[in-house]
Amino acid sequence: MSTQRRLFAQALFLGSMALAASFPAFAQEAPIKTVYHLSEGIPQASRAMNNIRNHLSADPKARIVVVTHGAGIDFLLDGALNSTGQPFTGAIGELSGRGVEFKVCNNTLVSRSISPDKVVMESKVVPSGVAIRWRESQGAAWQRAAKS
Repeated sequence: MSTQRRLFAQALFLGSMALAASFPAFAQEAPIKTVYHLSEGIPQASRAMNNIRNHLSADPKARIVVVTHGAGIDFLLDGALNSTGQPFTGAIGELSGRGVEFKVCNNTLVSRSISPDKVVMESKVVPSGVAIRWRESQGAAWQRAAKS
């Protein structure tokens, strides 16, 4: 085969591969990992729950981790109500069922004298929310629920 024909065949092959990759059925994208960092209390958590729902509607395969510390843990405590007076437990359960992970800083629990038993069952107590946020954010998008 001549050099010119070989180059043409290679170009044709590469072009067809590029075209095939542009179709969703052929494209295999890894899920996008995103860390939501909450540290500001109930209003921020209320916004974050809506943001996370919207995020999952746009990208159902996203891997989302919510890391909380300081006042950010408040919505993950038993009996917590959102900014409209509704319990957070429904939203937490729904999002947990969709694969969202919730992590609570043990340093915050200790400093605020809150028993880990007061944390909702869908969440996991971790040694340090800040350290976990840093570790989880490696190779991930990092989000804070914006102030309205």
